[in-house]
Amino acid sequence: MELIKQFEAAKELTKSFTEKPDNETLLKLYSLYKQGAEGDVNIEEPSNMFDFVGKAKYNAWNGLKGTSSDVAMQSYINLVNALVNKK
Repeated sequence: MELIKQFEAAKELTKSFTEKPDNETLLKLYSLYKQGAEGDVNIEEPSNMFDFVGKAKYNAWNGLKGTSSDVAMQSYINLVNALVNKK
């Protein structure tokens, strides 16, 4: 239960970022959060070939397929903390 509280606290911390992370970091945050919160990807890959953002998000999340929720949550927490402490 403690991990879930830390995970939610890390999510709240992202709202206080004063500087937007680069796109690669944003994709990593997105995919780790989705894997931690929902598990393996549960949506279809975007079919619009011009939906570059949707495809990137899908591919990032799908790349974590098979990663346990606990591992994804801890990785998300670690990444958020590293970003906060970087400033």
